[in-house]
Amino acid sequence: MLSRGYRLLLVACLVTGTLWAANDPFVGKWKIDPSKSKLNDEMKVEAAGVNKYTLTFAPGIADTIVADGNDQPALRGTTLSITVQGPNHWEVIRKLKGRTLLTGYWTLSAEGKTLNDAYTEYAPDGSTSSIPNVYQRTAGNSGFPGTWDSDSEKVKAEIELQIQPYEGDGLLLIGPDAEINKIRR
Repeated sequence: MLSRGYRLLLVACLVTGTLWAANDPFVGKWKIDPSKSKLNDEMKVEAAGVNKYTLTFAPGIADTIVADGNDQPALRGTTLSITVQGPNHWEVIRKLKGRTLLTGYWTLSAEGKTLNDAYTEYAPDGSTSSIPNVYQRTAGNSGFPGTWDSDSEKVKAEIELQIQPYEGDGLLLIGPDAEINKIRR
């Protein structure tokens, strides 16, 4: 009898959880409206030794390399190189198996408060897309080390986000490139 009571409780919990998820206003597919949206990009550059830097492009996504122009092991099986072309000019290149994925030509303004990034991505088919990012310093004093914020990237209409219920009390966010984030309430 006790076992049957637990089964009924489990079924009631599952039904309640399913009904709650079905009524959740966040669950569904969402498409970004470019006219009402802007992307914010933050990156951090931290000194990690002599001519060595940690570049953080998103929380948990950081590479630490020597700025000597050589390809060095980096995140997700890629290599990363930084070539110092002058006190206010860096060339940043990421590759995968020898194929260039992206280049960034970073230029600091004379006062050191603005970082211009002539950013280009290279698709496997040979096509390219370029974004001229302009970052403003929000932390740090001089040179490339510091925290940099930009909202110069244009929002693309084809960006979609799918939100699904997750383990009864959370949400599963599936973004472009099938990136998945789990959030508990």
